[in-house]
Order: sequence, then C-alpha cells, then structure tokens
Amino acid sequence: MRAGFPDFRLGSVLATSFTGTLSERRGEAVERIPVPQRLVDWLAVYGLAVDSCTTAQLDRARELRESIHAAATASAVREALPASAVQVINDCSAQGQAAAVLTPEGERRWLLGSAASRVEDALSVIATDAISILAGERDGKLALCASPTCRAAFFDTSQSRTRKWCDMNTCGNRQKKARFNANQRKNARSPE
Repeated sequence: MRAGFPDFRLGSVLATSFTGTLSERRGEAVERIPVPQRLVDWLAVYGLAVDSCTTAQLDRARELRESIHAAATASAVREALPASAVQVINDCSAQGQAAAVLTPEGERRWLLGSAASRVEDALSVIATDAISILAGERDGKLALCASPTCRAAFFDTSQSRTRKWCDMNTCGNRQKKARFNANQRKNARSPE
C-alpha cells in the first residue's frame, strides 16, 4: 500500500474487514485509515471506488466502523445490540445510493451514486453488509479474536465455526510464535 502507512488487513467479509481498519484495539491500537486518502484507498480495494473523501466523511466512516464493531462484539458475546450503534448502521445504510449489479462473469459489483461516487454511497454498502451479518442472514457466526490485544470481531465461515483468530497471518501466527517461544524457554530450563 502507500509508504508510511500500515498495510490493510484484508478479509473476505466486507463489514468485519472494515472494522479491521483499526487493529490491536486492546493493545497499542493501529489506525489503518488515518487520513481521508487511506479511506479512499481501502474502499478501492473492495471495489467501492470513490472520487474523494473529506475529513468529515472519514469521521463518519470511523463512526460507522466503531458502530459495526460494537454491534458485532455484542452479537458475538450474545448481548443486546447497542441502540446507538444500530442507529448509526441504519442511518448509513439509508443514506447511500448504491446499487448492486451483475457482471457478465456472474459476479456482483456495486455502482455508487448517480453522477459522482461518494463516500456515503460506499458506507451504505458496508452498513448493508453489516446488517445482513447481524440479522443472521448469512451462513456463519460472529466471533472475537482470541488474541488478548486484538479482540477484533470477525465473521467465522469455517465449516466447524471454531476459528479463534481474526487473521491467521497476523494474530494467529503471533500467538503460535509466543507459545513456541514459551515452550522453548521451558524446555531449555528443564533438566534432561
């Protein structure tokens, strides 16, 4: 991605991948969309290209991100969804003018707005995706990353629905490495 900014953590589920633009929530938080252009970059990766982004739109995007994370976290631990989070998600969903279209290859793409592609249109697609997950319309379950510094909400579509990490390449590997190192230290202290 762009030099000087942390890489994006990309997943297959739009809404929870969006919440991953802030990672290590319980440790030293890593903001992956610190400036408006980074939001433009992230949206483009997911086929939601927008013309531009203002600071106010970035703030709204972060508000949506945190609302999705709060609602997904509540759902994962079987608590009531926070009313304020539900309101932000619903508002963002209703404010966009995006339309799903089918490509000749049989894939779904999004058309954002009529004249100019706006951040609000892209946010409505993300909010709609979150609604489908939170409403239980998709095959999978919301879970929280087992990493004590991450605790990201993710949508587990594995066959057994027992996935422990938001991303095996980051949190999962970090935890496996920590266990390996702890075992190595333990074995080094053990008499033979």
